[in-house]
Amino acid sequence: MIANRYSMFHLVVLSAALCGGCALKPSETVKNTKPNVIFILTDDQGWGDLSIAGHPCMRTPNLDRLAQEGTRFTQFYVNATVCAPSRVSLMTGRYPAWNNVHHIYLRQDFNIRHGMPDYLDHDAFTVADLMKKAGYTTAHIGKWHLESRDIASPPSNYGFDEWLVTHDASQSPIYKERFASTEHRVTRASHWIVDDVIDFIDRQKDSGKPFYLNLWTLVPHGLLLPTPEELAEYKDLQADPDDFESWMKDYAHAAENFTAQMKVFCAAMTSTDQAFGRLFDYLDKTGLAENTIIVFTSDNGPEDYHVGDAKNAGVGSPGVARGRKRSIYEGGIRVPCIVRWPGRVPAGKVSDAVWSGVDLMPTLAAITGADVADPSILDGEDVTDIWMGSNRKRSKDLFWEWKYEVKGNPDYKPPQLAVRSGDWKFLCDPDGSNRELYNIADDPSEKHNRAVDFPERASELKARLLAWKKIIPERFER
Repeated sequence: MIANRYSMFHLVVLSAALCGGCALKPSETVKNTKPNVIFILTDDQGWGDLSIAGHPCMRTPNLDRLAQEGTRFTQFYVNATVCAPSRVSLMTGRYPAWNNVHHIYLRQDFNIRHGMPDYLDHDAFTVADLMKKAGYTTAHIGKWHLESRDIASPPSNYGFDEWLVTHDASQSPIYKERFASTEHRVTRASHWIVDDVIDFIDRQKDSGKPFYLNLWTLVPHGLLLPTPEELAEYKDLQADPDDFESWMKDYAHAAENFTAQMKVFCAAMTSTDQAFGRLFDYLDKTGLAENTIIVFTSDNGPEDYHVGDAKNAGVGSPGVARGRKRSIYEGGIRVPCIVRWPGRVPAGKVSDAVWSGVDLMPTLAAITGADVADPSILDGEDVTDIWMGSNRKRSKDLFWEWKYEVKGNPDYKPPQLAVRSGDWKFLCDPDGSNRELYNIADDPSEKHNRAVDFPERASELKARLLAWKKIIPERFER
């Protein structure tokens, strides 16, 4: 059982981290206090949208500090190219198709056309359900999007004790009032969300129970309208497309007004970073930081400025990667990720170990000793050892499917299916055509299709990928 996988191996790894890498005797144990968990999820933040990742314009000092106090993972993947299916995978440990989530939840007519229900199945076993079984108080604060715009299914249906939702059908009254008070609602929401998070933690910290908390922002999703004060942070910025690399350089050169667009984008990100900084300072001040795991990531790659409300939000950077949101090339699914757990997760480490959103649930199950309802249905694996510093190869392949539109550059439109296995990534359409094979370790920009050069590897991965496609649901029938 996953609940019993927090083995002596993991304890030794934890112990080694606590003493700076020294080997401890088997009889020496780590303090068995369940950690608090804060899962921070931004919206459409690209792999390159951190100053510590080399962004030439952006300042994110608080997230940089988080990375310096934890481990930054350079090959973390989400399991879908857009918001809702990615979030479903993060919350369930399963590929989104198992819950018939093939696109975003929108309105009922849209959902019907895309073969989807109107919200995540209420019987789905979630991370919040898992943590409650482990004795945690659970909360969700921020964006939700596991429901339609017009049919409410709030976090209370999925194991959350407390919740505040920023918008959509389950919008909380306080956020309705706040949104009505300003046009700068997207960036201001980052600060409101952190205020509410601190309030929740403050009420929980003396309860004797650990907490699990989702903190999900709206930034940097469009429509971005930073305040004049937020924009003032970048009043002197002159953004140069030539400071970027690969696909992003060409994309930046083709922007309508790259400097003006980048000023808005960076102002929104820096404001949100400042909100995170207040939370990190609060955790330090209260002494909670030492036994709190923070997992930080994004739901998918950066938006494209060809999308109507994303003129400014669409200048996010996927680093050197090909593609953006809606693409299963690296730029749409490979996103920033930081894990901090003082004394356990190595500080200041940059890791290229591969792990994924579906791994979150089995990993938290291992750390907390919680029982997964049915471990056999999980697509992820326990990556506790990777968090603690191991660079091992993952044991399970990763799979993706995206069968809808891809905006902007035609070269961002991939075949419909993809698999990542070791250093290799293979893509093809459901009939096996349009084969593409990339060695991601050597070619993270996916510019050199090696399918002809390595036909046996391509055939092997095609067989695995098409076998997976055969077993996942095609659509939801009402």
